[in-house]
Amino acid sequence: MSDQEPVPGFGVAVVREDGKWRCDPMDSSALGELDAAVGELRKIRSTGAVFGLLAVDDEFFLLLRPGPSGVSLLLSDAAAALDYDIAADALEELRVDPPEDEDEVWPEGSLDILADLGLPAPELQVIIDEIDLYPDEQLSMIAQRIGFDAEFSKVLDAVLK
Repeated sequence: MSDQEPVPGFGVAVVREDGKWRCDPMDSSALGELDAAVGELRKIRSTGAVFGLLAVDDEFFLLLRPGPSGVSLLLSDAAAALDYDIAADALEELRVDPPEDEDEVWPEGSLDILADLGLPAPELQVIIDEIDLYPDEQLSMIAQRIGFDAEFSKVLDAVLK
């Protein structure tokens, strides 16, 4: 591990088990490397859904959902790969080349990553298209739409203090 500056932002691990949602803050190292974020989520033992919400430096968000056959990813802004290692890692995992122009904003990955939990791809696309919102606001919209906004807000209040 290098002595790099910590990446601003936050990560939240979300678990749905026995019909109840739980949100826990992720270690700040999860914002620097995709492997660290995925590793932290894989440590969570649950029979229900487990996924991560990462908001990085007020610039973009990343959704991660580990599964038996790999990890599903959604990067809200592919151009973030030009400036952030974790976004570049995500594009590499998705086998997508980074964009040449950072002024274009488009998502890359699985828009249906949360469809089975009640957030279909078209609705997630609408949230991503709200480019005037900060990533934490977009993630709050996702939490509200799926139904874990109260739990997410508690974690958010704690990590943003």
